[in-house]
Amino acid sequence: MGKPTVRLKDIADKTGFSVNTVSLALRQSPRIPEETKILIREAADALNYLPNHVAKSLVSRETKTIGLVLTDITNPALTQVAQAVETVLSERGYSTLFATSNNDLEEEKRVIEMFRSRQVDGMLIYPRSHRELEHIRRLRQRGYPVVLLVADPDAGIDAVCIDERRGAYRAVRHLIDIGHSRIGIIDTSNPKGNLEKRDGYNQAHKEAGLDVDPELLADPQGNSVIRGFWAMDRLMSMPVRPTAIFASNDSLAIGALRWTQKNNLRVPKDVAIMGFDNIEFAEHAATPISSVKYEVEMVTELAVERLLQLIAAPDGLPEPRVTMIDPELIVRDSTAGRGD
Repeated sequence: MGKPTVRLKDIADKTGFSVNTVSLALRQSPRIPEETKILIREAADALNYLPNHVAKSLVSRETKTIGLVLTDITNPALTQVAQAVETVLSERGYSTLFATSNNDLEEEKRVIEMFRSRQVDGMLIYPRSHRELEHIRRLRQRGYPVVLLVADPDAGIDAVCIDERRGAYRAVRHLIDIGHSRIGIIDTSNPKGNLEKRDGYNQAHKEAGLDVDPELLADPQGNSVIRGFWAMDRLMSMPVRPTAIFASNDSLAIGALRWTQKNNLRVPKDVAIMGFDNIEFAEHAATPISSVKYEVEMVTELAVERLLQLIAAPDGLPEPRVTMIDPELIVRDSTAGRGD
């Protein structure tokens, strides 16, 4: 048998105060003198009293808990997001439950249902696919507070995110502006995946009057450094090599950089490399890597703020709102002009 539950009455019996006074003191009510609060808190600590949050949530219909669903916790940018979300929510009196879909749609659906069964007040979701959102759309249609951390403006779901299309456009435009016309891209080719970065890549080419060569797309089949290494190997095995590489995240870019080191190519003189997310490792790579900055703090603050607005909405959820943050391009040694 477990230890018996300590009740408010037990603290009242120990201190000689009424149950109502004990309850008010533990809730920091201004009606109770400070010395009385201290006495009651000390008695509660001595008895190992724990507030019954389940009972409270049944009354308030709030658990003060938020679910956070990520695709891959090993992605350094998403690790930063998780840490920032937990910090911001904690400051607002909320706990965070984490789950990872491992880029699997069925697993994503499972963890979302798991969070619902835990009665979290709302969810922040980084979906596996920006195109397959029907299961999340249904949640919102039932009045459930949910905010995406990537955006499809027409999804009918609240979202706060980086404008990935704009970020990729800026990155590739920079490569074109410093003299590159044959630019490889290391990015997924899954049509149900996240095509925003490829769209930005295509847009930059179109504006510059350059044709997009489909042979210059290397699908890394993952997001790790070693996947970037082998994708770079495929691109650099072509009869006419690309002179620059745009990788859809910094881990892939670091893998591409590692390939150049193993094969005695100079960056950026022989090939320029551009990443995305601006993780710490990119800045401190052997050749510091240019990147598009993922605005972790801004995304986190705005996403949490929007989610708490949805949770507090008195008359059902308001119309969905999509906030897209214009990202900054960080230029480092890996994309200096070839003439430098």
